[in-house]
Amino acid sequence: MNILSSSHYRTSIIKKNIIGSFGVKIISILTTLLLVPITINYISSELYGTWLTLTSIIGWISFFDIGFGNGLKNKLAIAISLGDFQKGKIYISTTYFFISLIFGVAGLIIYFIIPLINWTAFLNVSTILNDQLINVIRIVLIFFIFQMILKIISTVISANQHNALGSFIDSLGQVLSLLVIFTLTKTTFPSLNYLALAFSGPPVLMFFLASLWFYSKKYKKLSPQFSCVDSSYAKDILSLGGNFFIIQIAVLVLYQTTNIIISKVDGPEAVTVYNVAYKYLSVSLMFFNIVLSPIWAAFTDAYTQSDYIWMNTIYKKLTKLYYITMILLLFMLVISPLVYKIWLGNKVNVPFSVSMLIAIYMMLNVWNAFHSMIINGIGKIKLQLYISLIATIFNIPVAMILGRIFGIKGVIISMIFFSILPAVLLFFQTKKILLKQAKGIWNK
Repeated sequence: MNILSSSHYRTSIIKKNIIGSFGVKIISILTTLLLVPITINYISSELYGTWLTLTSIIGWISFFDIGFGNGLKNKLAIAISLGDFQKGKIYISTTYFFISLIFGVAGLIIYFIIPLINWTAFLNVSTILNDQLINVIRIVLIFFIFQMILKIISTVISANQHNALGSFIDSLGQVLSLLVIFTLTKTTFPSLNYLALAFSGPPVLMFFLASLWFYSKKYKKLSPQFSCVDSSYAKDILSLGGNFFIIQIAVLVLYQTTNIIISKVDGPEAVTVYNVAYKYLSVSLMFFNIVLSPIWAAFTDAYTQSDYIWMNTIYKKLTKLYYITMILLLFMLVISPLVYKIWLGNKVNVPFSVSMLIAIYMMLNVWNAFHSMIINGIGKIKLQLYISLIATIFNIPVAMILGRIFGIKGVIISMIFFSILPAVLLFFQTKKILLKQAKGIWNK
């Protein structure tokens, strides 16, 4: 592929990440695909839809970092680009401290709020599951808080342009979860509690071990210390991270509520149908992300060094890669009925019209992810912020209205509609920045 041909040091790093990530991503994709039938076999299609909805809700907590994660990625990448490792160490130490504080307090509050919610009514399931759901949510919550703190190592790895290593940690957690769940299917009765432990525990273990290894070896000069915590650096991180946080909240409302809306308008089994089709067709996005994942920190470094020639060259090659990815996506759509049959047998029936709508959404999603990654790396995210807020205000009511009329298809149509505006505007912003023509909102 042409994108691998340059001898530029930055492109060389991307090439190593692509090569390293390719094998890891294949393992991750296979693991993700295998988890679906194994999990459905362990519980049921209805409970699997409920499980997906629950994990989506718990995933909301990740947005409580108020932008520390993405703010750290940009600030640390700049510090590394300038060779200021002491400053990078302060950024990392400060982020660990405030993330631990934020998630510790938020987690404690949420832990005691959980029993006050009627989960069976909220998720549209049998009332006899309420106590079990409370236990499951608490288990996932506790592990998730630890994961969010320990996962900072992934941000550090990304800022150092070693994304393949970060992907490897994630994959190890997924594989271990797969093995545990498979063991559960052979040794225990169906249990959402065991499922929660199997999904939540392994990733925490992998991030903990990775943190110990990286900070004692490869990133020793960046290893966090309590004495390096500096609240003034927190403000520096959040000067950019605050905007990332608002965008994250918008993404939460736009997309993480999809499972809840579908469950409300079409039932838990429709959530399973949506997620089966989404997981399959998102394989195209996963492959595109093999190349895309190192771009953020690489563009931060390039923009810091004012290397517009390199940025424009990579943008053109990424555009060509996008078209290739779309051909792959269309092929996957055509053969989707056969794939579903081989993959899941008669357990889940996915209408072709649902797959087609998700494929259209995926085309827009990949395009937006492509341009957002570049813009995020450069740090000019004000326009993206405004677009996200506009979509956030209107998506839920539109999705609910269309969902009640057309069911699951209506919800997906709403997602497609609110992906068109960023597809157009982020493209123009990226081109203006790379051509040094960005002014006003395009350059903020």
